[in-house]
Amino acid sequence: MHELSFVTWLIHISSVIEWIFAILVINKISTYKKYNLFFWLSLAMVPNLIGAMCAITWHMYDNQENLYGLVSLQGIFTFIGNSTLALAAIIIFKGKETYE
Repeated sequence: MHELSFVTWLIHISSVIEWIFAILVINKISTYKKYNLFFWLSLAMVPNLIGAMCAITWHMYDNQENLYGLVSLQGIFTFIGNSTLALAAIIIFKGKETYE
């Protein structure tokens, strides 16, 4: 774990906690206020969270060569997550619900 500075670790961990909190809040809003399309936004955020956890796990084990597959997984999950977030944004934009 000594490959990254304390501040970098703080940013990594706080970003993951923030991402988890955002997923939970958006999911709660989708059920509480009946904004059903926002459920898909919270679901679309999960692959990015998995990608972030892959990156943190790799750094936690000092960037070992035998765990380099986590870097590939992180890239794949980031691509999937960005794609699903774009799709969720399009679905919300084209949705018939009003948010007033």
